[in-house]
Amino acid sequence: MPILNWIGKDKVVNHHLDVPYRVLEHQYGFNNGEESKAQTSSGNKIIHGDNLEALKSLLPEYEGKIKCIYIDPPYNTGNEAWVYNDNVNDPKIKKWLGQVVGKESEDLSRHDKWLCMMYPRLKLLHKLLADDGVIFISIDDNEQANLKLLCDEILGGGNFVASIPWKGKGGGADNKYLMVAHEYIVFYAKSKTNFTIGEEEKLEESFPKYDSNKKQHYKTQLLRKWGATSKRTDRPNLYYSITAPDGTEHYPKLPDDEDGCWRWGKETMNKALENGLVEFIKKDGNWVAYEKIFKPENGMNTKKYSTWFDFASNNAEGSKELKNIFDKKLFDFPKPKNLIDTLLKIANLSKDSTILDSFAGSGTTAHAILNLNKQDNGNRKFILVEMEDYAETITAERIKRVIKGYSDKEGTTGSFDYYELGEPLFNEDGDINEMVGIKKLRQYIYYTETKNFLESNDTKTDNESFLAKHYDTAYYFYYEPDCTTTLDYQFLSTIKTKAEQYIIYADNCLLTKEFLTKNNIIFKKIPRDITKF
Repeated sequence: MPILNWIGKDKVVNHHLDVPYRVLEHQYGFNNGEESKAQTSSGNKIIHGDNLEALKSLLPEYEGKIKCIYIDPPYNTGNEAWVYNDNVNDPKIKKWLGQVVGKESEDLSRHDKWLCMMYPRLKLLHKLLADDGVIFISIDDNEQANLKLLCDEILGGGNFVASIPWKGKGGGADNKYLMVAHEYIVFYAKSKTNFTIGEEEKLEESFPKYDSNKKQHYKTQLLRKWGATSKRTDRPNLYYSITAPDGTEHYPKLPDDEDGCWRWGKETMNKALENGLVEFIKKDGNWVAYEKIFKPENGMNTKKYSTWFDFASNNAEGSKELKNIFDKKLFDFPKPKNLIDTLLKIANLSKDSTILDSFAGSGTTAHAILNLNKQDNGNRKFILVEMEDYAETITAERIKRVIKGYSDKEGTTGSFDYYELGEPLFNEDGDINEMVGIKKLRQYIYYTETKNFLESNDTKTDNESFLAKHYDTAYYFYYEPDCTTTLDYQFLSTIKTKAEQYIIYADNCLLTKEFLTKNNIIFKKIPRDITKF
Protein backbone atom coordinates (compact mmCIF):
# COMPACT_ATOMS: atom_id res chain seq x y z
CA MET A 1 0.00 0.00 0.00
CA PRO A 2 1.41 3.44 -0.89
CA ILE A 3 2.50 5.44 2.15
CA LEU A 4 2.18 9.21 2.15
CA ASN A 5 5.22 11.13 3.39
CA TRP A 6 5.56 14.84 4.08
CA ILE A 7 7.78 17.22 6.02
CA GLY A 8 6.98 16.94 9.72
CA LYS A 9 5.28 13.53 9.60
CA ASP A 10 7.81 11.94 11.94
CA LYS A 11 6.86 14.55 14.58
CA VAL A 12 3.12 13.86 14.49
CA VAL A 13 2.66 10.10 13.92
CA ASN A 14 2.67 9.47 17.68
CA HIS A 15 1.69 12.93 18.83
CA HIS A 16 -1.79 11.75 19.88
CA LEU A 17 -0.03 9.93 22.73
CA ASP A 18 1.58 13.17 23.94
CA VAL A 19 -1.55 15.30 23.81
CA PRO A 20 -2.33 16.36 27.39
CA TYR A 21 -5.42 14.83 28.91
CA ARG A 22 -7.71 17.69 29.90
CA VAL A 23 -10.90 17.45 31.88
CA LEU A 24 -14.21 18.77 30.61
CA GLU A 25 -15.59 21.60 32.70
CA HIS A 26 -19.37 21.69 32.72
CA GLN A 27 -20.73 25.21 32.13
CA TYR A 28 -24.48 24.69 31.95
CA GLY A 29 -27.22 22.33 30.93
CA PHE A 30 -30.00 23.20 28.47
CA ASN A 31 -33.15 21.17 28.95
CA ASN A 32 -36.17 21.76 26.68
CA GLY A 33 -35.77 25.52 26.64
CA GLU A 34 -34.44 26.07 30.14
CA GLU A 35 -30.79 26.73 30.98
CA SER A 36 -29.39 25.82 34.40
CA LYS A 37 -26.15 24.85 36.14
CA ALA A 38 -27.40 21.28 36.54
CA GLN A 39 -26.24 18.56 34.15
CA THR A 40 -28.96 17.13 31.92
CA SER A 41 -27.45 13.62 31.68
CA SER A 42 -28.87 13.54 28.15
CA GLY A 43 -25.62 12.33 26.60
CA ASN A 44 -25.65 15.32 24.23
CA LYS A 45 -22.51 17.45 24.53
CA ILE A 46 -21.21 20.66 22.99
CA ILE A 47 -17.52 21.23 23.81
CA HIS A 48 -15.66 24.48 23.25
CA GLY A 49 -11.93 23.99 22.88
CA ASP A 50 -9.15 22.63 20.71
CA ASN A 51 -10.58 19.55 19.04
CA LEU A 52 -7.37 17.54 19.39
CA GLU A 53 -7.38 17.90 23.16
CA ALA A 54 -11.17 17.52 23.30
CA LEU A 55 -10.96 14.19 21.46
CA LYS A 56 -8.40 12.99 24.00
CA SER A 57 -10.72 14.02 26.84
CA LEU A 58 -13.53 11.91 25.36
CA LEU A 59 -11.55 8.64 25.41
CA PRO A 60 -12.40 7.49 28.97
CA GLU A 61 -16.12 7.55 28.29
CA TYR A 62 -16.31 6.95 24.54
CA GLU A 63 -13.37 4.90 23.25
CA GLY A 64 -14.80 2.34 20.81
CA LYS A 65 -18.38 3.57 21.34
CA ILE A 66 -19.00 6.22 18.66
CA LYS A 67 -21.14 4.72 15.90
CA CYS A 68 -20.84 7.56 13.39
CA ILE A 69 -18.35 10.39 12.93
CA TYR A 70 -18.89 13.25 10.52
CA ILE A 71 -16.25 15.95 10.18
CA ASP A 72 -15.97 18.97 7.91
CA PRO A 73 -12.31 19.97 8.39
CA PRO A 74 -10.61 22.96 6.73
CA TYR A 75 -10.40 22.36 2.98
CA ASN A 76 -7.08 24.24 2.88
CA THR A 77 -8.25 26.58 0.14
CA GLY A 78 -6.23 29.57 1.37
CA ASN A 79 -9.38 31.63 1.85
CA GLU A 80 -8.79 33.93 4.81
CA ALA A 81 -12.08 35.86 4.76
CA TRP A 82 -14.53 33.38 6.29
CA VAL A 83 -15.86 33.42 9.83
CA TYR A 84 -14.60 29.84 9.91
CA ASN A 85 -11.04 30.32 8.78
CA ASP A 86 -10.63 27.60 6.14
CA ASN A 87 -6.85 27.73 6.12
CA VAL A 88 -4.08 26.04 8.05
CA ASN A 89 -2.39 29.41 8.53
CA ASP A 90 -4.96 29.97 11.26
CA PRO A 91 -2.98 31.39 14.25
CA LYS A 92 -4.14 28.55 16.52
CA ILE A 93 -2.94 25.91 14.08
CA LYS A 94 0.36 27.75 13.49
CA LYS A 95 0.98 27.92 17.22
CA TRP A 96 0.27 24.20 17.58
CA LEU A 97 2.58 23.34 14.67
CA GLY A 98 5.35 25.41 16.21
CA GLN A 99 5.01 23.50 19.48
CA VAL A 100 4.78 20.02 17.95
CA VAL A 101 6.85 20.16 14.75
CA GLY A 102 9.21 22.87 15.98
CA LYS A 103 11.31 25.18 13.82
CA GLU A 104 10.86 22.82 10.90
CA SER A 105 7.24 24.03 10.66
CA GLU A 106 8.46 27.38 9.27
CA ASP A 107 9.43 25.60 6.03
CA LEU A 108 6.28 23.51 5.62
CA SER A 109 4.03 23.95 2.61
CA ARG A 110 0.35 24.47 3.31
CA HIS A 111 -0.25 20.80 2.39
CA ASP A 112 2.41 19.68 4.90
CA LYS A 113 0.75 21.80 7.57
CA TRP A 114 -2.68 20.40 6.78
CA LEU A 115 -1.44 16.83 7.00
CA CYS A 116 0.34 17.56 10.30
CA MET A 117 -2.89 19.02 11.64
CA MET A 118 -5.10 16.12 10.49
CA TYR A 119 -2.94 13.09 11.34
CA PRO A 120 -3.22 13.04 15.18
CA ARG A 121 -6.90 14.00 15.01
CA LEU A 122 -7.67 11.05 12.76
CA LYS A 123 -5.70 8.76 15.09
CA LEU A 124 -7.92 9.75 18.02
CA LEU A 125 -11.10 9.59 15.94
CA HIS A 126 -10.16 6.05 14.97
CA LYS A 127 -9.82 5.13 18.66
CA LEU A 128 -13.25 6.55 19.43
CA LEU A 129 -14.99 4.76 16.57
CA ALA A 130 -16.99 1.60 17.38
CA ASP A 131 -16.11 -1.67 15.65
CA ASP A 132 -19.24 -1.36 13.51
CA GLY A 133 -18.93 2.42 13.16
CA VAL A 134 -18.31 4.65 10.16
CA ILE A 135 -16.65 7.98 9.46
CA PHE A 136 -17.57 10.54 6.80
CA ILE A 137 -15.16 13.38 5.96
CA SER A 138 -16.11 16.33 3.75
CA ILE A 139 -13.33 17.63 1.54
CA ASP A 140 -12.68 19.15 -1.90
CA ASP A 141 -9.97 18.84 -4.55
CA ASN A 142 -7.37 20.76 -2.52
CA GLU A 143 -6.72 17.83 -0.16
CA GLN A 144 -8.92 14.94 -1.34
CA ALA A 145 -6.01 12.87 -2.70
CA ASN A 146 -3.90 13.42 0.42
CA LEU A 147 -6.85 12.63 2.70
CA LYS A 148 -7.49 9.32 0.94
CA LEU A 149 -3.90 8.16 1.48
CA LEU A 150 -3.94 9.44 5.06
CA CYS A 151 -7.12 7.49 5.83
CA ASP A 152 -5.76 4.37 4.14
CA GLU A 153 -2.81 4.50 6.54
CA ILE A 154 -4.81 5.16 9.72
CA LEU A 155 -8.17 3.50 9.03
CA GLY A 156 -6.93 0.78 6.68
CA GLY A 157 -7.29 0.77 2.90
CA GLY A 158 -9.47 -2.32 3.12
CA ASN A 159 -12.05 -0.34 5.10
CA PHE A 160 -12.54 2.29 2.39
CA VAL A 161 -16.17 2.33 1.25
CA ALA A 162 -16.42 5.20 -1.25
CA SER A 163 -15.35 8.70 -2.15
CA ILE A 164 -18.74 10.24 -2.78
CA PRO A 165 -19.03 13.24 -5.11
CA TRP A 166 -21.52 15.75 -3.74
CA LYS A 167 -22.88 18.73 -5.62
CA GLY A 168 -22.15 21.05 -2.74
CA LYS A 169 -21.62 24.33 -4.54
CA GLY A 170 -24.80 25.59 -6.09
CA GLY A 171 -23.25 27.57 -8.93
CA GLY A 172 -19.75 26.16 -8.84
CA ALA A 173 -16.38 27.68 -7.96
CA ASP A 174 -14.13 29.02 -10.70
CA ASN A 175 -10.72 27.32 -10.62
CA LYS A 176 -9.56 29.33 -13.67
CA TYR A 177 -10.16 26.47 -16.08
CA LEU A 178 -13.49 24.88 -15.05
CA MET A 179 -16.54 25.66 -12.96
CA VAL A 180 -16.22 23.11 -10.13
CA ALA A 181 -19.61 22.34 -8.58
CA HIS A 182 -18.73 19.28 -6.53
CA GLU A 183 -17.01 18.32 -3.32
CA TYR A 184 -16.36 14.86 -1.85
CA ILE A 185 -17.37 12.86 1.18
CA VAL A 186 -14.67 10.31 1.97
CA PHE A 187 -16.36 7.32 3.58
CA TYR A 188 -14.65 4.60 5.68
CA ALA A 189 -15.87 1.91 8.04
CA LYS A 190 -13.94 0.97 11.19
CA SER A 191 -14.25 -2.59 9.88
CA LYS A 192 -16.14 -3.39 6.69
CA THR A 193 -16.75 -6.92 7.95
CA ASN A 194 -18.72 -5.51 10.90
CA PHE A 195 -20.65 -2.85 9.01
CA THR A 196 -23.88 -3.16 7.04
CA ILE A 197 -24.72 -0.14 4.94
CA GLY A 198 -28.14 1.45 5.20
CA GLU A 199 -30.48 1.29 2.26
CA GLU A 200 -32.62 3.89 0.58
CA GLU A 201 -36.34 3.32 1.02
CA LYS A 202 -38.58 3.58 -2.03
CA LEU A 203 -42.24 4.23 -1.43
CA GLU A 204 -44.89 1.61 -2.13
CA GLU A 205 -46.30 3.82 -4.90
CA SER A 206 -43.36 2.71 -7.07
CA PHE A 207 -45.27 -0.60 -7.45
CA PRO A 208 -48.38 0.63 -9.29
CA LYS A 209 -49.46 -2.62 -10.99
CA TYR A 210 -51.21 -5.57 -9.40
CA ASP A 211 -50.83 -9.24 -10.37
CA SER A 212 -54.00 -11.09 -9.34
CA ASN A 213 -52.29 -14.48 -9.69
CA LYS A 214 -49.52 -13.57 -7.26
CA LYS A 215 -51.76 -11.15 -5.35
CA GLN A 216 -48.89 -8.65 -5.22
CA HIS A 217 -48.07 -5.23 -6.57
CA TYR A 218 -45.19 -4.99 -9.03
CA LYS A 219 -43.32 -2.59 -11.25
CA THR A 220 -41.52 -3.24 -14.54
CA GLN A 221 -37.96 -2.86 -15.77
CA LEU A 222 -36.79 -3.14 -19.38
CA LEU A 223 -35.35 -6.58 -20.17
CA ARG A 224 -33.18 -5.37 -23.01
CA LYS A 225 -29.56 -4.89 -21.99
CA TRP A 226 -28.29 -1.33 -21.87
CA GLY A 227 -24.85 0.22 -21.67
CA ALA A 228 -21.57 -0.30 -23.46
CA THR A 229 -22.21 -4.02 -24.26
CA SER A 230 -25.82 -3.70 -25.44
CA LYS A 231 -25.33 -4.67 -29.10
CA ARG A 232 -25.70 -8.17 -30.60
CA THR A 233 -22.13 -7.98 -31.83
CA ASP A 234 -20.92 -7.38 -28.27
CA ARG A 235 -22.78 -10.29 -26.62
CA PRO A 236 -24.07 -12.69 -29.29
CA ASN A 237 -25.00 -15.26 -26.62
CA LEU A 238 -27.61 -12.81 -25.31
CA TYR A 239 -29.32 -12.45 -28.69
CA TYR A 240 -32.17 -14.95 -29.12
CA SER A 241 -35.94 -14.91 -29.57
CA ILE A 242 -38.76 -15.28 -27.06
CA THR A 243 -42.44 -15.76 -27.82
CA ALA A 244 -44.68 -12.68 -27.64
CA PRO A 245 -48.39 -12.90 -26.60
CA ASP A 246 -49.55 -13.15 -30.24
CA GLY A 247 -47.25 -16.12 -30.88
CA THR A 248 -44.67 -14.19 -32.86
CA GLU A 249 -40.96 -14.42 -32.17
CA HIS A 250 -39.59 -11.37 -30.44
CA TYR A 251 -35.94 -10.29 -30.44
CA PRO A 252 -34.17 -7.58 -28.41
CA LYS A 253 -34.03 -4.37 -30.44
CA LEU A 254 -32.28 -1.08 -29.76
CA PRO A 255 -34.18 2.21 -30.34
CA ASP A 256 -32.56 2.57 -33.79
CA ASP A 257 -33.86 -0.94 -34.68
CA GLU A 258 -30.35 -2.36 -34.40
CA ASP A 259 -30.08 -5.86 -32.89
CA GLY A 260 -29.56 -5.64 -29.15
CA CYS A 261 -29.09 -8.07 -26.25
CA TRP A 262 -31.20 -9.43 -23.41
CA ARG A 263 -29.97 -8.90 -19.87
CA TRP A 264 -30.40 -12.62 -19.17
CA GLY A 265 -29.13 -15.81 -20.73
CA LYS A 266 -31.58 -18.34 -22.23
CA GLU A 267 -31.81 -20.53 -19.12
CA THR A 268 -32.62 -17.62 -16.82
CA MET A 269 -35.08 -16.20 -19.36
CA ASN A 270 -36.97 -19.51 -19.67
CA LYS A 271 -37.34 -19.77 -15.89
CA ALA A 272 -38.60 -16.16 -15.72
CA LEU A 273 -41.15 -16.85 -18.48
CA GLU A 274 -42.38 -20.02 -16.76
CA ASN A 275 -42.83 -18.17 -13.45
CA GLY A 276 -44.70 -15.22 -14.93
CA LEU A 277 -41.89 -12.73 -14.34
CA VAL A 278 -41.90 -11.31 -17.90
CA GLU A 279 -44.49 -8.83 -19.17
CA PHE A 280 -44.94 -7.76 -22.80
CA ILE A 281 -46.18 -4.25 -23.54
CA LYS A 282 -46.98 -3.08 -27.07
CA LYS A 283 -45.41 0.26 -27.98
CA ASP A 284 -45.73 1.81 -31.46
CA GLY A 285 -46.98 -1.50 -32.82
CA ASN A 286 -44.03 -3.49 -31.45
CA TRP A 287 -43.77 -5.78 -28.43
CA VAL A 288 -41.37 -4.71 -25.68
CA ALA A 289 -40.37 -7.15 -22.94
CA TYR A 290 -40.11 -6.12 -19.27
CA GLU A 291 -39.11 -7.85 -16.05
CA LYS A 292 -41.83 -7.85 -13.37
CA ILE A 293 -40.35 -6.80 -10.00
CA PHE A 294 -42.68 -7.64 -7.12
CA LYS A 295 -43.00 -5.73 -3.87
CA PRO A 296 -41.06 -7.43 -1.05
CA GLU A 297 -42.92 -8.91 1.91
CA ASN A 298 -41.94 -5.99 4.13
CA GLY A 299 -43.92 -3.70 1.86
CA MET A 300 -40.99 -1.60 0.71
CA ASN A 301 -38.58 -1.83 -2.16
CA THR A 302 -35.01 -1.06 -1.11
CA LYS A 303 -32.03 0.03 -3.12
CA LYS A 304 -28.50 1.02 -2.21
CA TYR A 305 -27.77 4.73 -2.21
CA SER A 306 -26.17 6.25 -5.27
CA THR A 307 -22.57 7.44 -4.96
CA TRP A 308 -23.58 10.73 -6.58
CA PHE A 309 -25.20 12.94 -3.96
CA ASP A 310 -27.08 15.23 -6.33
CA PHE A 311 -30.28 14.54 -4.36
CA ALA A 312 -28.89 16.07 -1.16
CA SER A 313 -29.24 19.83 -0.76
CA ASN A 314 -26.21 22.00 -1.53
CA ASN A 315 -24.41 24.61 0.53
CA ALA A 316 -26.79 27.35 -0.62
CA GLU A 317 -29.58 25.48 1.15
CA GLY A 318 -27.41 25.30 4.27
CA SER A 319 -27.00 29.09 4.17
CA LYS A 320 -30.76 29.52 3.91
CA GLU A 321 -31.30 27.24 6.90
CA LEU A 322 -28.92 29.31 9.02
CA LYS A 323 -30.45 32.59 7.88
CA ASN A 324 -33.90 31.25 8.76
CA ILE A 325 -32.66 30.48 12.28
CA PHE A 326 -30.64 33.66 12.95
CA ASP A 327 -32.29 36.17 10.59
CA LYS A 328 -28.91 37.00 9.07
CA LYS A 329 -26.21 35.42 6.93
CA LEU A 330 -23.45 33.80 8.99
CA PHE A 331 -21.36 31.39 6.90
CA ASP A 332 -20.90 31.18 3.14
CA PHE A 333 -20.80 27.40 2.81
CA PRO A 334 -22.39 25.63 5.79
CA LYS A 335 -23.44 22.04 5.22
CA PRO A 336 -27.21 21.55 4.79
CA LYS A 337 -29.17 19.44 7.23
CA ASN A 338 -30.38 17.23 4.38
CA LEU A 339 -26.82 16.06 3.68
CA ILE A 340 -26.33 14.91 7.28
CA ASP A 341 -29.77 13.24 7.19
CA THR A 342 -28.62 11.19 4.21
CA LEU A 343 -25.31 10.20 5.81
CA LEU A 344 -27.04 9.12 9.03
CA LYS A 345 -29.31 6.80 7.04
CA ILE A 346 -26.36 5.33 5.12
CA ALA A 347 -24.59 4.76 8.46
CA ASN A 348 -27.43 2.40 9.39
CA LEU A 349 -27.59 3.64 12.98
CA SER A 350 -29.67 2.26 15.79
CA LYS A 351 -31.96 4.74 17.54
CA ASP A 352 -29.64 5.04 20.55
CA SER A 353 -26.35 5.61 18.66
CA THR A 354 -23.84 8.34 19.50
CA ILE A 355 -22.67 10.61 16.67
CA LEU A 356 -19.55 12.81 16.87
CA ASP A 357 -18.68 15.95 14.92
CA SER A 358 -15.33 17.42 15.99
CA PHE A 359 -15.36 20.28 13.45
CA ALA A 360 -18.86 21.33 14.42
CA GLY A 361 -19.08 24.75 12.79
CA SER A 362 -22.68 25.96 12.87
CA GLY A 363 -24.00 22.75 14.45
CA THR A 364 -25.74 21.17 11.43
CA THR A 365 -25.01 17.64 12.67
CA ALA A 366 -26.85 18.15 15.96
CA HIS A 367 -29.74 19.84 14.12
CA ALA A 368 -30.13 16.79 11.87
CA ILE A 369 -29.99 14.37 14.82
CA LEU A 370 -32.62 16.26 16.82
CA ASN A 371 -34.93 16.32 13.79
CA LEU A 372 -34.43 12.60 13.16
CA ASN A 373 -35.13 11.77 16.81
CA LYS A 374 -38.35 13.76 16.60
CA GLN A 375 -39.43 11.89 13.45
CA ASP A 376 -38.93 8.35 14.74
CA ASN A 377 -38.90 8.86 18.52
CA GLY A 378 -35.20 7.94 18.62
CA ASN A 379 -32.65 8.64 21.33
CA ARG A 380 -29.54 9.29 19.24
CA LYS A 381 -26.90 11.39 21.01
CA PHE A 382 -24.61 14.03 19.57
CA ILE A 383 -21.18 15.29 20.61
CA LEU A 384 -20.02 18.52 18.98
CA VAL A 385 -16.55 20.04 19.34
CA GLU A 386 -15.84 23.57 18.14
CA MET A 387 -12.60 25.45 18.79
CA GLU A 388 -13.67 28.87 17.53
CA ASP A 389 -15.12 31.58 19.76
CA TYR A 390 -18.58 31.23 18.20
CA ALA A 391 -19.07 27.81 19.82
CA GLU A 392 -21.48 29.46 22.29
CA THR A 393 -23.01 32.24 20.19
CA ILE A 394 -23.64 30.23 17.00
CA THR A 395 -23.11 26.47 17.49
CA ALA A 396 -24.87 26.13 20.85
CA GLU A 397 -27.33 28.93 20.13
CA ARG A 398 -28.51 27.19 16.96
CA ILE A 399 -29.24 24.00 18.90
CA LYS A 400 -31.17 25.96 21.54
CA ARG A 401 -33.37 27.49 18.84
CA VAL A 402 -33.89 24.14 17.12
CA ILE A 403 -35.00 22.64 20.43
CA LYS A 404 -37.32 25.55 21.27
CA GLY A 405 -38.51 26.23 17.71
CA TYR A 406 -37.68 29.09 15.36
CA SER A 407 -39.38 31.02 12.56
CA ASP A 408 -42.24 28.75 11.45
CA LYS A 409 -40.50 25.57 12.64
CA GLU A 410 -41.83 23.65 15.61
CA GLY A 411 -39.25 22.82 18.27
CA THR A 412 -37.79 19.32 18.38
CA THR A 413 -37.47 19.29 22.19
CA GLY A 414 -34.25 17.88 23.63
CA SER A 415 -31.34 18.65 25.93
CA PHE A 416 -27.60 19.13 25.89
CA ASP A 417 -24.70 20.07 28.16
CA TYR A 418 -22.17 22.74 27.31
CA TYR A 419 -18.51 22.28 28.32
CA GLU A 420 -15.26 24.19 28.18
CA LEU A 421 -11.97 22.34 27.87
CA GLY A 422 -10.48 22.51 31.34
CA GLU A 423 -7.24 21.88 33.20
CA PRO A 424 -4.73 19.19 32.17
CA LEU A 425 -4.67 16.20 34.50
CA PHE A 426 -0.88 16.37 34.86
CA ASN A 427 1.44 19.36 35.06
CA GLU A 428 4.63 19.76 33.03
CA ASP A 429 6.61 17.77 35.62
CA GLY A 430 4.24 14.81 35.31
CA ASP A 431 2.69 15.36 38.74
CA ILE A 432 -1.05 15.34 39.36
CA ASN A 433 -2.75 18.68 38.85
CA GLU A 434 -4.90 18.93 41.96
CA MET A 435 -7.07 21.58 40.30
CA VAL A 436 -8.93 18.91 38.32
CA GLY A 437 -10.58 17.37 41.38
CA ILE A 438 -10.67 13.85 42.79
CA LYS A 439 -13.69 12.73 40.73
CA LYS A 440 -11.90 13.29 37.43
CA LEU A 441 -8.75 11.62 38.75
CA ARG A 442 -10.69 8.51 39.77
CA GLN A 443 -12.37 8.28 36.36
CA TYR A 444 -9.03 8.62 34.62
CA ILE A 445 -7.33 5.92 36.72
CA TYR A 446 -10.18 3.48 36.17
CA TYR A 447 -10.15 4.11 32.42
CA THR A 448 -6.38 3.54 32.11
CA GLU A 449 -6.78 0.22 33.91
CA THR A 450 -9.96 -1.15 32.31
CA LYS A 451 -10.69 0.97 29.23
CA ASN A 452 -14.11 1.50 30.79
CA PHE A 453 -15.80 4.63 32.07
CA LEU A 454 -16.35 4.85 35.81
CA GLU A 455 -20.08 5.46 35.92
CA SER A 456 -20.34 6.24 39.62
CA ASN A 457 -18.15 7.37 42.48
CA ASP A 458 -20.37 5.75 45.07
CA THR A 459 -18.09 4.18 47.72
CA LYS A 460 -20.76 3.08 50.19
CA THR A 461 -20.04 -0.58 49.56
CA ASP A 462 -16.36 -0.22 50.42
CA ASN A 463 -13.82 2.33 51.64
CA GLU A 464 -13.48 5.78 50.05
CA SER A 465 -10.61 4.70 47.81
CA PHE A 466 -12.59 1.93 46.08
CA LEU A 467 -13.20 2.53 42.37
CA ALA A 468 -14.96 -0.59 41.14
CA LYS A 469 -14.60 -4.30 40.52
CA HIS A 470 -13.90 -5.38 36.96
CA TYR A 471 -13.39 -9.01 35.87
CA ASP A 472 -12.57 -10.20 39.42
CA THR A 473 -10.07 -7.38 39.97
CA ALA A 474 -10.85 -4.70 42.55
CA TYR A 475 -9.34 -1.25 41.97
CA TYR A 476 -8.42 1.30 44.64
CA PHE A 477 -7.06 4.83 44.32
CA TYR A 478 -5.76 5.82 47.75
CA TYR A 479 -5.05 9.49 47.28
CA GLU A 480 -5.21 12.57 49.52
CA PRO A 481 -4.27 16.00 48.09
CA ASP A 482 -2.87 17.28 51.40
CA CYS A 483 -1.00 14.27 52.75
CA THR A 484 0.99 11.19 51.79
CA THR A 485 -0.92 7.91 51.56
CA THR A 486 0.56 4.56 52.51
CA LEU A 487 -0.54 1.06 51.60
CA ASP A 488 -0.21 -0.91 54.87
CA TYR A 489 -2.08 -3.44 56.99
CA GLN A 490 -4.37 -0.75 58.38
CA PHE A 491 -5.52 0.23 54.86
CA LEU A 492 -6.06 -3.42 53.93
CA SER A 493 -8.31 -3.86 56.95
CA THR A 494 -10.73 -1.31 55.47
CA ILE A 495 -11.19 -3.23 52.19
CA LYS A 496 -14.57 -4.97 51.95
CA THR A 497 -14.72 -6.18 48.34
CA LYS A 498 -13.81 -9.83 47.69
CA ALA A 499 -11.78 -10.30 44.51
CA GLU A 500 -9.18 -12.59 42.97
CA GLN A 501 -6.80 -9.66 42.49
CA TYR A 502 -6.35 -6.16 43.90
CA ILE A 503 -4.73 -3.17 42.20
CA ILE A 504 -4.05 -0.38 44.69
CA TYR A 505 -2.64 3.08 43.99
CA ALA A 506 -0.93 4.96 46.86
CA ASP A 507 2.06 7.20 47.50
CA ASN A 508 3.99 4.55 49.43
CA CYS A 509 3.84 0.89 50.38
CA LEU A 510 5.03 -0.75 53.63
CA LEU A 511 4.03 -4.30 52.66
CA THR A 512 6.67 -6.78 51.54
CA LYS A 513 6.84 -8.09 47.99
CA GLU A 514 6.24 -11.60 49.29
CA PHE A 515 3.05 -10.52 51.07
CA LEU A 516 1.78 -8.67 48.00
CA THR A 517 2.42 -11.66 45.75
CA LYS A 518 0.82 -14.15 48.16
CA ASN A 519 -2.36 -12.05 48.44
CA ASN A 520 -2.57 -11.10 44.75
CA ILE A 521 -2.04 -7.40 45.39
CA ILE A 522 -0.42 -5.10 42.85
CA PHE A 523 0.87 -1.83 44.26
CA LYS A 524 1.16 1.20 41.95
CA LYS A 525 2.96 4.32 43.07
CA ILE A 526 1.36 7.75 42.60
CA PRO A 527 2.18 9.46 40.24
CA ARG A 528 4.98 7.32 38.79
CA ASP A 529 2.83 4.31 37.86
CA ILE A 530 -0.18 6.21 36.55
CA THR A 531 -0.43 5.42 32.84
CA LYS A 532 -0.26 8.38 30.49
CA PHE A 533 -2.19 7.91 27.27
